[in-house]
Amino acid sequence: MTESSSSPAAECTPGRVGLGPRAAAMLVFGSSAAVLVVEIVALRLLAPYLGLTLETSTMVIGIALTAIAFGSWMGGHIADQVDPRRLIGPSLGVSGAVVALTPSVLRATAEWAPAVLLVIAALTILVPGALLSAVTPFVTKLRLTTLAETGSVVGRLSGVGTVGAIVGTVLTGFVLVSRLPVSGILLGLGALLVAGSAWAEWRTRGWSGAPALTLMVLAGGLGVTVAPGGCDVETKYHCARVVADSDGRTLVLDGLRHSYVDIDDPTHLKFEYVRAIAAAVDAAFPQGEPLAAHHLGGGGLTLPRYLAATRPGTRSLVSEIDGGVVGISREQLGLPSQAGIGVRVEDGRLGLRRLDTGSRDLVVGDAFGGVSVPWHLTTVEAMTDVRRVLNENGLYVANLIDHGGMDFARAEVATLGETFEHVAVLGEPADIGQGPTADSGGGNLVVLASDRPVDLRATQKELDARRTGWKITTGGDLDSWTGDAPLLTDDHAPVDQLLQPYSPQTGR
Repeated sequence: MTESSSSPAAECTPGRVGLGPRAAAMLVFGSSAAVLVVEIVALRLLAPYLGLTLETSTMVIGIALTAIAFGSWMGGHIADQVDPRRLIGPSLGVSGAVVALTPSVLRATAEWAPAVLLVIAALTILVPGALLSAVTPFVTKLRLTTLAETGSVVGRLSGVGTVGAIVGTVLTGFVLVSRLPVSGILLGLGALLVAGSAWAEWRTRGWSGAPALTLMVLAGGLGVTVAPGGCDVETKYHCARVVADSDGRTLVLDGLRHSYVDIDDPTHLKFEYVRAIAAAVDAAFPQGEPLAAHHLGGGGLTLPRYLAATRPGTRSLVSEIDGGVVGISREQLGLPSQAGIGVRVEDGRLGLRRLDTGSRDLVVGDAFGGVSVPWHLTTVEAMTDVRRVLNENGLYVANLIDHGGMDFARAEVATLGETFEHVAVLGEPADIGQGPTADSGGGNLVVLASDRPVDLRATQKELDARRTGWKITTGGDLDSWTGDAPLLTDDHAPVDQLLQPYSPQTGR
């Protein structure tokens, strides 16, 4: 391109043959940023239906990379066949329309045609990702007018695109998701892309479809209001809603029932696994004795409320990573301001490090990200830190969920056996009374770990009194059930791969 063609005057002239450097940089920067916004928000949008697991993240990243590769290759090929001026506007506009329609389409598909959810999800990432990735070769073609500047033009635009991707990632992860619902992010992005399409048309006069695409964005906004969503609140980590019945309220996170709270009677424990945890605690410590407890994961804070009601003077400190969930507990689940319950919005592993050695009688593990315990809370190193903060008579109680061959549950029990002297598992007899190769229905298990012996008789008595139907397995029977399960470590903890699949609609 000549000196005069990149002058400020040329930069502002509509209908020119090429693009000035600033306009080219804006298009490449914006389209690259948009691809990463779509990728990150797609993870949040799919979590209520597929779970937020390593496999889900890998799938979304893989689809996004496929879209980038295909769009870049195809965009370069088409740019050599067709005038790129006529391609930039449609690429931005159509991708904006698809992005704006994505929330309503995905949620409607999950509700009414779940069998094709993965296909639709893939298309909602592939189509805009490929179209937006094609913008860079279109713009590059327009900027390349002489062979002498090939290296500088390609290198500059490649760098601008990378910076755009970085900005899109950081902006979404640190700002947008914490302040806006995912549907709002995608609708806003769709509107910006359609606006960019109109601007690109004005710059190049290659196409005039912005009005029709604007209607599609508006349709996407209308669709969000009527499509099934399942969220009362979109927190930083979850799609959350509260479902009330005649006795209490259930906190649902990403489609899974996480907590049940009876505001008037905190001793009313509806979920079986919560009754099992309460039974283990009440069997391990004298009745009514106040405890110093730490909770990894908060949810509706059912256990801290129970301890405050049955053991006056108990001090419960909760590490809950999602401040939005804490807000729901206070605003919709009636958490008293003065109940001996302190909540820190923090990662559970980091919260453990802040506790003094031997400072806790009880540690309760009930943290879940999607369908599984966050892997870094399952390892030998994490359990060693749990053991450190417990006093000599302290007890660790954890809720585990697994299905089928129970490979993850066995691995976590083996890991606890490496750390604590005494380990016991509470669960349905069908789930813990079979050999390591047996296949069970699965569900919740509660594991106990301590350096003092577990009072099996007292624990079983409490389980029976609470009508759980659960039994205790320990000693040789537990060793047989665990089998040759691997130990989980910070260096190798394939939690998502060990977990057996199940339907999220079954809840917890």
